[in-house]
Amino acid sequence: MKKHYDMIAIGAGSGGLSAVERAAEYGKKCLVIEVKTIGGTCVNVGCVPKKVMWFAANTATQINSAKGFGFDVELKNFDWKALKTARDNYINGITTWYDGYLEKLGIDYIHGFGKLVDKNTVSVNGKNYSADYIVLSPGGEPAVPHIEGAEYGITSDGFFELEALPKKVAVIGGGYIGVELAGVLNALGSEVEIFGRADTLLRGFDPIIQAALEKDYTAHGIKIHHGTTIDKVSVDKTIFTNHGEFGGFEQIIWAVGRNPMTQHLGLENAGVACNQRGFIPTDKFQTTNVENIFALGDATGRTPLTPVAIAAGRRLSDRIYNDMKDRHLDYNNIATVVFSHPPIGTIGLTEAEANEKFDKVKIYQSEFTPMADALLDHKTTTALKLVCAGDDEKVVGCHIIGHGADEMLQGFAVAIKIGATKKQFDDTVAIHPSSAEELVTMR
Repeated sequence: MKKHYDMIAIGAGSGGLSAVERAAEYGKKCLVIEVKTIGGTCVNVGCVPKKVMWFAANTATQINSAKGFGFDVELKNFDWKALKTARDNYINGITTWYDGYLEKLGIDYIHGFGKLVDKNTVSVNGKNYSADYIVLSPGGEPAVPHIEGAEYGITSDGFFELEALPKKVAVIGGGYIGVELAGVLNALGSEVEIFGRADTLLRGFDPIIQAALEKDYTAHGIKIHHGTTIDKVSVDKTIFTNHGEFGGFEQIIWAVGRNPMTQHLGLENAGVACNQRGFIPTDKFQTTNVENIFALGDATGRTPLTPVAIAAGRRLSDRIYNDMKDRHLDYNNIATVVFSHPPIGTIGLTEAEANEKFDKVKIYQSEFTPMADALLDHKTTTALKLVCAGDDEKVVGCHIIGHGADEMLQGFAVAIKIGATKKQFDDTVAIHPSSAEELVTMR
């Protein structure tokens, strides 16, 4: 006789864990299944180890900047292997912690490949388990182009497996992951070149962000090749492109997007629909076309961010088990940060998007060298833009690049989420001296 649960989640990443955690708080019996490592992409090969590397890169930058403040500091050595060991131990501590945490909540955990048998049944490790509700949150994996020699490059997953700092790196892709890895490697001492298909980095971001980032990356020695398509890669890691050949790379990193891990879930067995790219469409309640099966996170193709999956999972269980009948995640005005060097924070509409949506748009922006860099030879740019709409100048977009952008945006995101206007920003007394004060003093 198969064991029955209130909820089964396939995928023990941010989305699946959050759904069963909240359900367990309401006294429900839950099972979560994971084929890789508990914690999913974020904990193991995403946000958490990436942020560790970002902090390391910032430390290298600060050491190199110390001279500007009168310090006689010499960087004698950087031990990549020591950093990797410490980072991996930190991650291992998190994944190990989950065992006791899930046990405390009364959540069963199975390591294995979960597959739908029908709309109420999941098979894993040769056994079947049933549930009233099933949550699909399998996550995604790095995409690799279908070209000759693609196997000579690595993905972001491979980046976290590197045992040494590569001397020269080609990063293929100018999106989130590409600019983050490029910034880390450059700061730690690698020679870095970015190859992107678009005519700018971070396609889809506001132009003030794109321009400032490219200016800073170029100034710090990163070579950027726009409008580039990769035709093939040779065994010696020479890259053949529409703009010619580029070689001498120790590593090539594919940062060309991510694919949902839905192809082997047995969706057809339960009648769950997915699109041509493998993403699972849902309504605002995360419900698939099968009423008792839900999808969360990267597998839905909507805003693939860890906090989004967490928020959606929690709201799902609130609605099902705590009678919050309209409880769902609002996907509008979700703040996000790119951990580039310097970091980027953005929420809401770009200037172009606002002009398409509203008849009356007014832009406020500022660009300057931050005080933190004023005494340095190698400076970065801080640029900020507020996108306002309507007669009341409601703030519908905020875009920041510069030191502290990652931290300052969180508070402003609250204001924008609740509909603050430019006047309300102006009525807020500035904190001085700070870069953030520009957001409440711009004219």
